Amino acid sequence: MAGVNIKPLEDKILIQAVEAETTTASGLVIPDSAKEKPQEGKVIAVGPGRWDDEGENRIPVDVAEGDTVIYSKYGGTEITYGGESYLILSARDILAVIG
Repeated sequence: MAGVNIKPLEDKILIQAVEAETTTASGLVIPDSAKEKPQEGKVIAVGPGRWDDEGENRIPVDVAEGDTVIYSKYGGTEITYGGESYLILSARDILAVIG
């Protein structure tokens, strides 16, 4: 993850999704077609924030690089960079910070 050269703009956040479990607690293997879309991820990069209505001050984003977050299930844009999958979300698509 170090060395990812993607810099989000405004209130955008770059997330790397945490993979869903592939087996149940009882040991059953979950096929790819039955897996839930992940909603938890690690923040890789954060934009500087959007401008206020007057265009004079930046409104900071509530998360920081390294945070683990829960995000909206269908929010964001999926991208692949350097063989890794990422998600770019707006700050409003972040629902909570874990920890």
